[in-house]
Amino acid sequence: MPKTILVSNRMSTSVARSEEGFEFKQSMGGLATGLQSMHEKEGSLWIGWSGIASDELTADEAAEISRTLQNTYKSVPVSLSTEDLDLFYYGFCNRTIWPLFHYFPTFTEYDTDTWAAYKHVNQKFFDRVMEVAEETDYIWVHDYQLMLLPKMLKDALPHSRIGFFLHIPFPSYEVFRLLPWRSELLRGLLGADLVGFHTYDYARHFLSSVRRILGAEHHMAQVRYDNRMIKVDAFPMGIDYEKYSGALDLPEVQRERDRVKEEVSTDKLILSVDRLDYSKGIPLRLKAFHRFLEEYPEYREHVTLMLIVAPSRTEVPQYRELKREIDELVSNINGDFGTIGWNPVWYYYRPSPFHQLTAIYSESDMLLVTPLRDGMNLISKEYLAARRDKLGVVVLSETAGSARELGEALTVNPNDIDHIAHTIKEGLELPEHIQHEKNERMHMRLRRYDIHYWARDFMHKLEAIAEVQNSLRVKRLSDKTRTAMIERYRQAESRLILLDYDGSLIAYGETPGVLDDATREALRRLAEDERNHVVIISGRQKDFLDRTLSDIPVSIVAGHGIWVKEKNSDWEIMEQATPDWKEEILPIFELYRDRTPGSAIEENDYSLVWHYRGAEPELASVRLSELKDALLSMISNLDLSLLEGNKMIEIKNTDVSKGRAATRWVDAGPWDFVLAVGDDWTDEDIFNMLDDRDFTIKVGVDISSANYFLESPDQVRQLVKRLADQP
Repeated sequence: MPKTILVSNRMSTSVARSEEGFEFKQSMGGLATGLQSMHEKEGSLWIGWSGIASDELTADEAAEISRTLQNTYKSVPVSLSTEDLDLFYYGFCNRTIWPLFHYFPTFTEYDTDTWAAYKHVNQKFFDRVMEVAEETDYIWVHDYQLMLLPKMLKDALPHSRIGFFLHIPFPSYEVFRLLPWRSELLRGLLGADLVGFHTYDYARHFLSSVRRILGAEHHMAQVRYDNRMIKVDAFPMGIDYEKYSGALDLPEVQRERDRVKEEVSTDKLILSVDRLDYSKGIPLRLKAFHRFLEEYPEYREHVTLMLIVAPSRTEVPQYRELKREIDELVSNINGDFGTIGWNPVWYYYRPSPFHQLTAIYSESDMLLVTPLRDGMNLISKEYLAARRDKLGVVVLSETAGSARELGEALTVNPNDIDHIAHTIKEGLELPEHIQHEKNERMHMRLRRYDIHYWARDFMHKLEAIAEVQNSLRVKRLSDKTRTAMIERYRQAESRLILLDYDGSLIAYGETPGVLDDATREALRRLAEDERNHVVIISGRQKDFLDRTLSDIPVSIVAGHGIWVKEKNSDWEIMEQATPDWKEEILPIFELYRDRTPGSAIEENDYSLVWHYRGAEPELASVRLSELKDALLSMISNLDLSLLEGNKMIEIKNTDVSKGRAATRWVDAGPWDFVLAVGDDWTDEDIFNMLDDRDFTIKVGVDISSANYFLESPDQVRQLVKRLADQP
């Protein structure tokens, strides 16, 4: 029975010392809440750090914690020492990944020691997972602390279903590329079958980095990499809507609401809640509130800003400096505008328990949440859910992930203090019927896509991509199928072997684009066997193929079917094509070559090809779309076809195709054994015209009509050599 294994830096259960021994309690935060229902199911395990460093525990204490977590809480602790935490968590995670991914490159440290610790701790998590994981399990890895783990797991458990979710932003390529270990992190993440982000923007940034750094292409957000299909998608994390909406019925919340009503004497209460972090934009928010009171004096003594800041990472210099700056700004506002009976800012530097925070939500007229960058920001969703009366105004930074869902909120540029000040005034004056109308739509959205839906949605998508992976896996040319193929080959008296050239016999870009001696010798032995007819079918020009294969008695198709050369014969034109159209099309190709550095034009007798393998991927993608639009409008009334291959686009006569060329030999049968090998969609015509009993092989993992696939040209060459070795 497959089980679900959740892996995160911290488990849903936290451990702390107490006077009686150890205290086990549920961790705070949306992740623990959202996955709790999944974790409660039979066959679920949660793996993570317990919360106490291993060198602060005796062997007996560590064993006691491990037993309790496993027996009572279905959790498996990972042992992390104080040094691990210093270098891995406080080091690489919080001084490298966190600032860089939140667009603070000047705060980012690039330290080889902390990078080594990051790899070491990911290895520790891997070892712990491997103690309990099986090939059929679902493994869901969470967040930036464990970005190397998916690949480790996929290498060890290739058939397992692995998901990864990043709870912070993924930065643009220009920012991510600053990281010296960028390739390692991308390869680590691509070990997952499904990679999830809060917003489409983050997913797009990730796909851009994968394409530019690793050269891996994607289609419909599916990445083809390492002979696997990896799905990339957006899953905006929700909240436990019913928990926050129903909290107003709790006695402790009602008592707290009464206390807030009694203590707040102003007409309007603005709430700001954040963890202490430079990404939250708290200083700019305070400056905007100062500007608001300065520009709109009529609101003085009528508005209070309740600023709640939860302590965080106080040992980091930037955070200590941030705390000092916030203290000064609050003091300045209260000093500049405060009166004997009114302090503009009520400042609380402490965490707030659920019942207290929910009560404040319900009594606040406005939530002011303006992070400079935030993966999601659940505070904005919690506030709305807690306002059961569907009143209240959310002033929300456009760079928070939740801004993509909460389109009815008043969005601001978090760096524009004048705009924030004006929007505060706008929000305070927003009529209640408009508030209700806006919030009703957001409530419906939050109720429907809550935290539980988020978790189920991710797991359903993981199951779907796993089915795709499985369908591709069963088409892999297994040793058993290979042995059966060899046996069929040995018994056959008439054999047809159709082989693509680029991408099948040699890899794209392989220099100088010619076969190695061992493969040439294997092809020669195959072709010299009187029972065989070997055909090389290529898009290359006939002159190149003639030079490359002239000493091997094979038949050749050049230009995707324009030119044909039977073995030991001369070239002939198979299709009555004309090249007159090239005069009209070539200037368009030349224009896009000039506009796309790194691209090139290949002019054949009866076709034109635009190659963009050497071009910058994002620019090439834009130019490709433009070029296709231009070409399709030009060739609509001509007898021409547009073909897309591996980083190339080709215009040729419509009647020309590899499939039409292959019929010359397929129809010359019957054949006892047929093998066809190709790597892109120009070879699909050949696969489709053959029978199911024939051996059709796609090179590389992709959706194909071929019966089987091999992972690389190297494996094709090995197969050719093995066939040639048969008596």
